[in-house]
Amino acid sequence: MMEPAIWLLAGSVVTALLCALLVLTRAHHGHFSLDTTVGVQKFHTAPTPRIGGVAVYLGLMVVLGLAPYTVRTWLMPMVVASLPAFVMGLWEDLTKRVSVRKRLFSTFLSGVLAWWLMDISLTRVNVPPVDWLLAHSLPASVLFTAFAVSGASNAFNIIDGFNGLAGGVALIALAALGLIAAQVGDQTVVYLCLAVGCVTLGFMVVNFPYGKIFLGDGGAYLIGFLIAWIAVTLPMRNANVSVWATLMACGYPILETLFSIVRKLKRRGHTPGQPDHVHLHMLVYRRVARRMFPQAQAALQNGLTSPFVWLFALLPATIATLWYESSAVLGTGFVVSGFIYWVMYLRLTQFRWCLRAATAQPVHPVGQAKQVRM
Repeated sequence: MMEPAIWLLAGSVVTALLCALLVLTRAHHGHFSLDTTVGVQKFHTAPTPRIGGVAVYLGLMVVLGLAPYTVRTWLMPMVVASLPAFVMGLWEDLTKRVSVRKRLFSTFLSGVLAWWLMDISLTRVNVPPVDWLLAHSLPASVLFTAFAVSGASNAFNIIDGFNGLAGGVALIALAALGLIAAQVGDQTVVYLCLAVGCVTLGFMVVNFPYGKIFLGDGGAYLIGFLIAWIAVTLPMRNANVSVWATLMACGYPILETLFSIVRKLKRRGHTPGQPDHVHLHMLVYRRVARRMFPQAQAALQNGLTSPFVWLFALLPATIATLWYESSAVLGTGFVVSGFIYWVMYLRLTQFRWCLRAATAQPVHPVGQAKQVRM
């Protein structure tokens, strides 16, 4: 068996080298791979390759080729199941013409395919009436699991708006899931977290902080799906791990998605699938990063936005790691995290600490990251 440090390092290095190669050869593929600076959710200042997901996927292939058999038997079906989400996201990166509905369906299909290949689905969520239904109805369990995985995959795409943001949040989520798995003695899940984490880290080497390459929809869906499926697998393999722990490990992307849906439903003329420029990370960029680092280059200001948001992402992930067995504590932690998100959002939109606000004050776009369309 090859030492874990070797096959994990190989995946990380190959991903980083492939990302660098895509950047260096963009003159040859840029006519279909570059992300322009025009759009309501764009904050980068130069056309940038948005096909980093290709490097991540190929990095995973290297990991699969070198990993020990026990890891490969779990990772391979996950990577195969991710293909519908990854391919549809990559097609959007190349054509800019794939609808939100089709991309949502592709992530849902990946969830169903993962169940079919791995025979795993959520049979409990620590809510008694729902647990009974999931435990006694396989169709309900599979559909619920696919829906949850689809939601989490899209949540990572939604937050992919600044250099290093989605990658850093993914590493935080994987660290939390890996630490929980280590505490319950599930070495296989620990290795799954390390495998996905190492290829993500390889991408981050080129993406953060200057944003030389973007994940794109394909990469965001790929990493989001893999994390979501690990979040399903961990509690289903370990009865003492609450499903709420794995939800909290991905707490920030999920909260961002929920708040975004509510915000857009309340705004006249908006739908949840319509992009806007008032996500939390966008407000942090305009009202924190640019003001704290006024002399920094625009690309660096973009990247320096992410650490502020990482700090918030650490809150639910830390709660998940410390209280992974207690659904009551975890549920309370989710509510508290949501409250803190709300208070921060009001502070950034109202310029004062308050608990009531009518509508967000207008934020005028300057410069323009990838259009995540949610």
